[in-house]
Amino acid sequence: MFSILLLMIYLAFVSLGLPDALLGSAWPIMYQEFAVPVSYSGTVFMIICGGTILSSLNSEKLNRRFGTGKITAISVFLTAIALFGFSISHSFLMLCLFAIPYGLGAGSVDAALNHYVALHYSSRHMSWLHCMWGLGASVGPYIMGFVLQRGEPWNRGYLIVSIIQFTLAIILFCSLSLWKKNQEELTENAASTAKQEAPKQRALSLKEVFAIPGAKESLASFYGYCALEQTVGLWAGSFMVLALGMEEKLAASYVALFYFGITFGRFLSGFFTMKWKDEQMVLGGSAIVFFGIFLLFTPWSKALVLPALILIGLGCAPVYPSVIHSTPYNFGVEHSSALIGAQMAAAYVGTLIMPPLFGVLGRSFSMKLFPYYSMFLLLFMVFTYRRMLQVTKKARREKR
Repeated sequence: MFSILLLMIYLAFVSLGLPDALLGSAWPIMYQEFAVPVSYSGTVFMIICGGTILSSLNSEKLNRRFGTGKITAISVFLTAIALFGFSISHSFLMLCLFAIPYGLGAGSVDAALNHYVALHYSSRHMSWLHCMWGLGASVGPYIMGFVLQRGEPWNRGYLIVSIIQFTLAIILFCSLSLWKKNQEELTENAASTAKQEAPKQRALSLKEVFAIPGAKESLASFYGYCALEQTVGLWAGSFMVLALGMEEKLAASYVALFYFGITFGRFLSGFFTMKWKDEQMVLGGSAIVFFGIFLLFTPWSKALVLPALILIGLGCAPVYPSVIHSTPYNFGVEHSSALIGAQMAAAYVGTLIMPPLFGVLGRSFSMKLFPYYSMFLLLFMVFTYRRMLQVTKKARREKR
């Protein structure tokens, strides 16, 4: 039963990643069909992010009421409905309407699953599960590309992914009984007091979350990391083309290797976590990112941009899962659900604000600012993360 439940969680993480890159891969055709400017994809993205932030902030309340299993199954079902809605959309307005359940479903399942895994599973599973997200994010655009290469409309790609999501939702609904197993059967690290099940209590308000020692620093750190990852993924290609003079197709393939670095890095991280603690994984990954960005400052940046992007991807890999996994330890199980929901919201706020801000700076000044901007986000993330560690360690000492 234990292994079957873990398989269900792995499938849920794959479903999280499946839709993420669909819009970007199909938009060059979609915007022409809808007769809207190419920049309108940002509107759809903002609606999705808005729904995700809203549901992330309410995830603790929903999780306490319905439980992780139901939240996961319902959220995947909700995203399946949204994707089916995308497949039958023939106007930009319809696309925007279906983007609402898409965002609401994605935020709830992301926060609920991350909290559940942080409590009940070891750090290696957190890394491998996020590797499954990368697998899903890679399969999604592959399906869309396969459909388009066969000369079929983009709607068919969304329809296929929605059918996969509906199938996963049915499987998750059928597995609801597995989520009710006793904690001793679910927890790998039963000896760790930081991962014991929290007693039932009311959900914390956002004001109460901010009052927790170290919470503000944790949210700022998460904001900085997700802003960095999204900025690199969104603007590295433009930097290579406009600042380094590379060909568009070559630049696109290099950006794909950045995401490969994240996915493969999370697979490797699962093994490294058997020896290193979450804090070491975060700081070690940050050091690799620092070295990767540093290569872009050198006079040989054009020749070194490929290893630089791979290193940045590999360095980013352990940060997200390790920060999430260490939340119950750093803040206590009683606060972990609220903190992880707020972290998910901070992540999406970071991806919503900072990458577009660099776009404005790049257009107004120069794309050569990309390494400086990326380094600033990295240093901001590391500074706030180390500050969070100092505050939470002090709070734990005072509790004893």
